[in-house]
Amino acid sequence: MGLREVLPLVDGGAESPQESAESPQESRTRLALLDAGFPPPRTQIPVFGEFGFFVARLDMGWEGFLVGVEFDGAQHWTDPTQRTRDIDRWAGLDACRWTIIHANSDLLRYRLGTLIARVGAALRAAGWTPS
Repeated sequence: MGLREVLPLVDGGAESPQESAESPQESRTRLALLDAGFPPPRTQIPVFGEFGFFVARLDMGWEGFLVGVEFDGAQHWTDPTQRTRDIDRWAGLDACRWTIIHANSDLLRYRLGTLIARVGAALRAAGWTPS
């Protein structure tokens, strides 16, 4: 693949300082979604509640459809403090009517079709039609 093919895939949000240590996995997730034919997702989406309070920053998603994709590293399951924060965060995103698809290394490595199917179903349910 040459530079002309690679440059359109570069996303500045994927390299932002807010990124966690999972940045390479988030980039892999984003590229897999592009390869599957989905429109380019926006990265590092700030979500605000009804009265303007900050709810979360999504790894990536489609604001027009309120569909987000989050890559969950091991700390989201093994750290009790992080797990509690995530539960509150998910409730806040649900209240803002976002549909969140969770990805992890297992899905990316061994069950990519499952992840693609979940994202496609969520986007179609929100009104997206593949071109």
